[in-house]
Amino acid sequence: MDLEDIYRAEYGRCVATLARVLGDIDLAEEAVQDAFATALQKWQVTPPNPGAWIVTTARNRAVDRLRRESTRADRHAQALLLSQQDEPREVGPVKDDQLRLIFTCCHPALAPDARTALTLRLLGGLDVPEIARAYLIQEATVAQRIVRAKRKIRDAAIPYRVPAEHELPARLPPVLTVLYLMFNEGYTSTASALIRPDLCTEAIRLARELAALMPDEPEVLGLLALLLLTEARRAARLGPTGELVLLADQDRSLWDRTLVAEGHDLVRRCLRLNRPGPYQIQAAISAVHTDGATTDWRQVLALYDQLLALTPTPVVALNRVVAVAEVYGPAVALDALEEVHLPGYHRLPATRAELLTRLGRDAEARAAYDEALALVTNETERAHLRTRRAELAPAS
Repeated sequence: MDLEDIYRAEYGRCVATLARVLGDIDLAEEAVQDAFATALQKWQVTPPNPGAWIVTTARNRAVDRLRRESTRADRHAQALLLSQQDEPREVGPVKDDQLRLIFTCCHPALAPDARTALTLRLLGGLDVPEIARAYLIQEATVAQRIVRAKRKIRDAAIPYRVPAEHELPARLPPVLTVLYLMFNEGYTSTASALIRPDLCTEAIRLARELAALMPDEPEVLGLLALLLLTEARRAARLGPTGELVLLADQDRSLWDRTLVAEGHDLVRRCLRLNRPGPYQIQAAISAVHTDGATTDWRQVLALYDQLLALTPTPVVALNRVVAVAEVYGPAVALDALEEVHLPGYHRLPATRAELLTRLGRDAEARAAYDEALALVTNETERAHLRTRRAELAPAS
């Protein structure tokens, strides 16, 4: 594993641990970045536990900085206290620094868009350009949101902890959102590589921690089921030469049946709780996709109708169009697509191109593929779109 891979895998954990120890997110992040810069200079061979090395080095750098910048006795005392700690101590009933940091970043005092940007930066290790691409917004806007969120946490003295049990339900929705977004960025990255396994693995681990904390909360179970059923298909998403393989063409023997079985069991638990929500419905859709040798598209469409009623977003409407095409054909789906507005999102013109191709309207499909190619940021998806465009009949 090279240093870049270690950075991707360990950054969020290291920042979370240092944030608890230092009580200062900015200082924690700067110390971890300094430690990785030191590793770049010093590592000839990767240490057995690179994350522990980074945390120890970052803590030492933070102590040095506190001593240099101290102008008051309490800063000296803080540096001395940190330097005497052998191991960062766990606080509270949940022994997971990253779960605590998620609840801190998702505090209701922070604006929703700032919560997501900050969590993806600190826990996902995404840089500002990656977050900007994921949300189709300017990099400067993302940077401002992160800075404002950190300042709010500091100025409002937002505690670094998992909320008390009676507070959890109200605090849960933004936490579920950021875990969902973290996994999505890992499963279909906005960067050059299609998949970032480190983000997928970490999002699932944190979802499991959350499910252990709230075992009777159906949306938590629904999210975990959704992530597991999606992750189960990962090995089949790329072909022998790294090309994208769509769901209908995937070799189902490559799917992880253990994860499929666990995901289906969680969906059944959600049904028994009888408190439906968006993540549970998405998990049910994934369960239909992974049940048997083919997909029951009528059942999928019925579930998307339910999901659209609960969360009438353009992305849900776009996904529903795909199901409409399978049930009623591309012409009906193309009419439905006209009602979907997602400026700057490459999958909308890509979907239009596929529907036009199925209708034999190759010239219009070619233009739609060109529009999608101008918007897509992932190289694997770009290659897939180019291949699909090249398969069209030559222009007259």
